[in-house]
Amino acid sequence: MNRIILMGRLTRDPEVRITPTEKTVCTFTLAVDRPFTSKDGQREADFINIVVWGKSAELCGNNVSKGQRLLVEGRLQLRNYVAKDGNKRYVTEVIADRIEFVERKSSGTNSGGPKPTGGTENKTEEKTGMESFGSTVGFDEEIPF
Repeated sequence: MNRIILMGRLTRDPEVRITPTEKTVCTFTLAVDRPFTSKDGQREADFINIVVWGKSAELCGNNVSKGQRLLVEGRLQLRNYVAKDGNKRYVTEVIADRIEFVERKSSGTNSGGPKPTGGTENKTEEKTGMESFGSTVGFDEEIPF
């Protein structure tokens, strides 16, 4: 089984592009806090590359921005390729199949954008402030692990 669930903040606005085969892809980096502090008492984070495809990619590109907290569920993918300089490069990323907005955009961000449509909103959004793409399951704001 290859399943991963992450909660973190976007390090920059997502990048959306269309592939040559006309598929929409959105990429962003999620800063996920480690559950412990370093020797000097500082919190550390892992910076994890996330890839979202299709309609969810469009919705992420239009509705999330730097600093926003997201819950991402998907699978871990490891791949490699040969770069232009001839060296082999390795990439580790999460292919997301479900994204939840843990908090609404703050008033200082691009809050004028459209809200998700087509039945993709989590029915518990009004109570929790969360919106979901993919299957919907209500989560509390804090994950217990």
